[in-house]
Amino acid sequence: MQGRMIGDIAVRRIMEYEGPFLAPNDVFAEATAEALAPHRHWLEPRAMCPESGKLIFPFQSYLVQTKHHSILIDTCIGCSKTIPHRPQWSNRTDQTWLHNLRAAGVQPEAIDYVFCTHLHVDHCGWNTSFVDGRWLPTFPNAKYVFARTEYAAAEAGNSTVFQESVLPIMEAGQAQLVDTDFALDDQVWLQSTPGHTAGHVAVNLASNGQAAVMCGDLIHSPVQCAHPDWSPKFDLEPDLAARTRQQFLASNAERGQLVLTAHFPSPSIGHVRVEGDAFHFDYVED
Repeated sequence: MQGRMIGDIAVRRIMEYEGPFLAPNDVFAEATAEALAPHRHWLEPRAMCPESGKLIFPFQSYLVQTKHHSILIDTCIGCSKTIPHRPQWSNRTDQTWLHNLRAAGVQPEAIDYVFCTHLHVDHCGWNTSFVDGRWLPTFPNAKYVFARTEYAAAEAGNSTVFQESVLPIMEAGQAQLVDTDFALDDQVWLQSTPGHTAGHVAVNLASNGQAAVMCGDLIHSPVQCAHPDWSPKFDLEPDLAARTRQQFLASNAERGQLVLTAHFPSPSIGHVRVEGDAFHFDYVED
């Protein structure tokens, strides 16, 4: 993936895969054919597949390289994971993501920090790798930054995702539990964006007067710019997520900074602008 500069910070997307994922109504209860009709002309073919009618999602991480640190934001799905609710993700053997990281010139040992926007399966999978019968940190020299509230909720749930992709990091002594406004330095800091999960965060980047923010799963699809009140069925607190999303979109439209998305189709990066009483996402092409 071609990278871009935010001041002196290099940002590159590391892709696991991209393609039609779920029908709009399987994600958003409000996404009926009638409600989508005014948007199909700009959703298709980039964000919605004309043949299948499914929303097109990438599953990707962001590699962030400052003058001081090599950082990953989220770590996708991973391999050998137990994921009953998404059988197509269970026991994957596809090493594409790891190959793409190495193709970007970065070995796992060179990662200094892993920031997880939240601890859902498709955002923390490559946290660990299954080696000789054990889950071990994929990035042996990294600190893994988890929001304290997010970790506590995941620990209480004790799902297979937590057991395979999160707990081994804690047991290895590589977890760093932080508040949702944690700042690594003046170039990288967290922003509380609750609703999708208990401790969901966005990751802000700034350098030399330029700024960007990686929004995680606060926004899943560009159709939510037109309908900020549409919360996916897998949001923990849909009303809270909708309020957070509205505030986030309004703030970024006003500031004009780059928004790095998790699941908007490639190139996934762009600017939010006001359109009528809602918003629109203008992609910045690679």
